[in-house]
Amino acid sequence: MSSSIRKSINSDALTRLAQAIAVAVSATLAGCSSHVPQTEATHTPNIAARAKQKPVWLSEKPVPQIPQDVWERMRQGFQLQDSVGLNPRIEQQRLWFANNPSYLENAGERGSLYIHYIVERLEERNMPLELALLPVIESSYNPMAYSRAHAVGLWQFIPSTGRYFNLRQNQFYDGRRDITASTTAAMDYLTRLHDMFNGDWLLALAAYNAGEGTVSRAIERNEKLGLPTDYWNLPLPAETQAYVPKLLALSQVVLAPEAYGVNLSPIANEPYFKVVEINQRMDLSKVAAVANIDEDELFQLNPAFKQRTTTLDGPQHLLVPTSKAQLLTTSLSTMRPEELISKRPLKPVFESANSPAIAGAKRSYRVKRGDNLGTIAKANKVDVKDLQQWNKLTGKNLKVGQTLVMQDNTKRSGGRVNTVVAANSKKQRTKYKVKQGDSLYMVAKRFNVEMQHLKRWNPRLGQALKPGQMLTVYSPH
Repeated sequence: MSSSIRKSINSDALTRLAQAIAVAVSATLAGCSSHVPQTEATHTPNIAARAKQKPVWLSEKPVPQIPQDVWERMRQGFQLQDSVGLNPRIEQQRLWFANNPSYLENAGERGSLYIHYIVERLEERNMPLELALLPVIESSYNPMAYSRAHAVGLWQFIPSTGRYFNLRQNQFYDGRRDITASTTAAMDYLTRLHDMFNGDWLLALAAYNAGEGTVSRAIERNEKLGLPTDYWNLPLPAETQAYVPKLLALSQVVLAPEAYGVNLSPIANEPYFKVVEINQRMDLSKVAAVANIDEDELFQLNPAFKQRTTTLDGPQHLLVPTSKAQLLTTSLSTMRPEELISKRPLKPVFESANSPAIAGAKRSYRVKRGDNLGTIAKANKVDVKDLQQWNKLTGKNLKVGQTLVMQDNTKRSGGRVNTVVAANSKKQRTKYKVKQGDSLYMVAKRFNVEMQHLKRWNPRLGQALKPGQMLTVYSPH
């Protein structure tokens, strides 16, 4: 082939190749322009403005706010309401709570010491927070509650079940009353029942009330008859028939208390008590005086010690209000063991068998090692505030050997009116009838008075209140 022909062929090939490239580029440009939004085709994009925009991460979720009220925290953890529709058995129980608002209000007031702790333990196990309301039904949140079946404590363990879950019981200590130990046992028991009944919480709750054997037999009966085996269709005892609807109805009232005329006092979403380790036998009244804790409140936190004294074979810790934990820990480290044991009842310094004290008489008291204003005031039946006023004390610190001036408030047999009664005459006198589950601490809190005042106004009171008992209370006009 001649060189001229070869050049002509190469020229034609190059021409066709150039034409093909031109077509391909045109098609590409046309495709790009068809996907450009109209606004970008007519306006110059602001590249600088786009550069300043922060990237948006789709995986980020808004941080939920921590509730200030433990009731709200409880509501956020309810798990049993979604599976519950309209049910006449629940409606009947909800109507009862609406007609008796004081029942939940009083139980919530008593439970204010314990609810935060119980809610936290339930959350750790991912259990429904409706279960924090179970003690409302079981004991009205009274750790001293005792039933005809010999069930005891917040969670109402009978003796045998309590021992099965390691709640020891003797004349000095009853683990069924122990706030932390019984709560752990109750959650262990409920978890076991939940697993036994294939993750059905309603059946687990029914078994907690009637026993797993009763519920299992009811399920077997329905299976043989070809009937449904869910809680609502089981032939259970009347008490158990109402038990689960009662808890579900109570949960619904807590979800919207205002709608049912219930006034739930807020409970701070923070621990009410702390655990303080101990390594010796202690009298709770001595511990209360050392840490400036109300004695009745300390016993409400440690009700398992039946004689109000810790035991060497019992738990080696105490529950104390959070604000007093550090003070108690520091005080215990500096005190001798014998200072924390009451060998005999405290007697007033001025008590005399021969000569009755004269109202208003001034005496003096020399501060001894281990004394504090609380113990001195209690031994002499006076108020801490009075001691501070008589001695112009701004704080509560005392020095060994310091002399305190005190005024006896005892009423003379001749009939002179003492200073306490004179002060009370300026206040309004009220009679209060003790209700089921009441304690001196709760009554004092309700009327906003001091515990020692309540005890002095009612000198014949024992350690525990009885329903129907009448109390005298003096409150400001």
